[in-house]
Amino acid sequence: MASDQSFKLTYATMFNPPEELHTRYEDALAKVKSTLGADYAMLIDGKDVFTDEKIENRNPANTDELLGTFQKGTAEHAAAALAAARRTAKSWAHTPWQERVALLRKAASIMDRRTFEMGVVLSLEVGKNRMEGLGDIAETADLIRYACDRMEASNGFVIPMGKDPLAGYEGINTSVLRPYGVWLVISPFNFPGALTGGPAGAALVTGNTLVMKPATDTPWTTRLIAECFQEAGIPDGVFNFISGPGSTVGQALIESPEVDGITFTGSYDVGMKIFRDFAQGRFVRPTILELGGKNPSIVTKNADLEAAAIGIVRSAFGLQGQKCSANSRVFIETAVYDQLVNRIVELTSKLAIGDPTDRANYLGPVVNKSSYRDYQDFCAELHAAGKVLIGGKVLTDGEYAKGYFCAPTIAELPYSHRLWKHEMFVPITTVGKFDDLNVAMEMANDVEYGLTAGFYGTEDEAAWFFDHIEAGVTYANRPMGSTTGAWPGFQPFGGWKGSGSSGKNAGGEHYLQLYLHEQIRSLVRKV
Repeated sequence: MASDQSFKLTYATMFNPPEELHTRYEDALAKVKSTLGADYAMLIDGKDVFTDEKIENRNPANTDELLGTFQKGTAEHAAAALAAARRTAKSWAHTPWQERVALLRKAASIMDRRTFEMGVVLSLEVGKNRMEGLGDIAETADLIRYACDRMEASNGFVIPMGKDPLAGYEGINTSVLRPYGVWLVISPFNFPGALTGGPAGAALVTGNTLVMKPATDTPWTTRLIAECFQEAGIPDGVFNFISGPGSTVGQALIESPEVDGITFTGSYDVGMKIFRDFAQGRFVRPTILELGGKNPSIVTKNADLEAAAIGIVRSAFGLQGQKCSANSRVFIETAVYDQLVNRIVELTSKLAIGDPTDRANYLGPVVNKSSYRDYQDFCAELHAAGKVLIGGKVLTDGEYAKGYFCAPTIAELPYSHRLWKHEMFVPITTVGKFDDLNVAMEMANDVEYGLTAGFYGTEDEAAWFFDHIEAGVTYANRPMGSTTGAWPGFQPFGGWKGSGSSGKNAGGEHYLQLYLHEQIRSLVRKV
């Protein structure tokens, strides 16, 4: 991405990038802004498909700015995309895995080349600051490359098994993992790069064909991913991109018997509905769900408080708290509570808010009017039942007037209040005291979610934390982010309990197998 070969952009390294990243981002910003307002097609069976009805994609930082129009797909478009994926399923499955790996690596390299353009798009349509936008695309490419690496390291998942001890015969047994067929990826607004491209890459490299359906608020990034697949030479019909409302085109995809497997990332309620709807098919089909989090950090009196404060603020307010990994609950030992809370409030007060394409700004807008209303409703509850230490209001003056800007908010709230357990998905974090570490752990685990968790204390305490926390991604003593910042091959990402269905983390050694089912081949010959 940059000529400084000592720097690799990840969510852990993004806080001190070389100046070249900003220069190249500015160049890409100017180019992308010159194209605003275009009409972007769906891609079905290798062809651009337009509809009479459109979806307007507007900048949440300035809703007067039309980024582009996208197609309002229908159930008929869903059926056409699935038909194309079904038509190409056998030929793609029988394409040698080495060729699939080569094509997907080429797609990842194209994303590298287009990182700055795509990062700008993420800032404009999602509201990510420039480093978060670039990080999303860098992660997308790395997720695809990691899937290719695992396919290669596993030799295409063809494994010789034991030979049967047969007199006069040789029994040759082979385990082969084979693709399911047609895979559906429904991705969320907050990571339309990584959470579309990551599972899409896994599905494709394992030999499944694909239909991608992004969130209605953020279709542009997914359209660009489709262009990268197309430019890489992945055959027509093997991947398809459609846009439109989840309640219509999304539901038509979920209910179709033509779908052999699904990956969905989004809210718990929507994910559980998909899980139940998908179960109505003729037989059990793989369902990979990542369904949010209510992520805690625990800080003991032995912690490095500066590291804790920096990590908590970064994870609480990165992407305006609109991460399923956001640090939305903080439990602090009483002896250091006041000192740490004061420092967290101080750091939060210094966060710049505004146009996310401006390098000075850490927070942009929330994604849409619904999230904007949610934030105001939650703040009303905080003011009524607790104590707001900073924030607690929307920003409407001057440059904020045309966007969905919300002040980062820290509040004290009785542990009995519902917001300690409810995923808010806006820039709000609650803080509370504890005297007994075991009680803090009980409170940390006493939610339906189990996605990420953070800890600050001694290494012995951290070992205890890792052993007792109920979460899929866990961090200790990490100033780069208390509960956020996973990266393929480093911190694979996935959750327990209500946060995930598969028990395997994306970007890890055990994820790719979810897109394959096993066939045992037993051949007997005379000797």
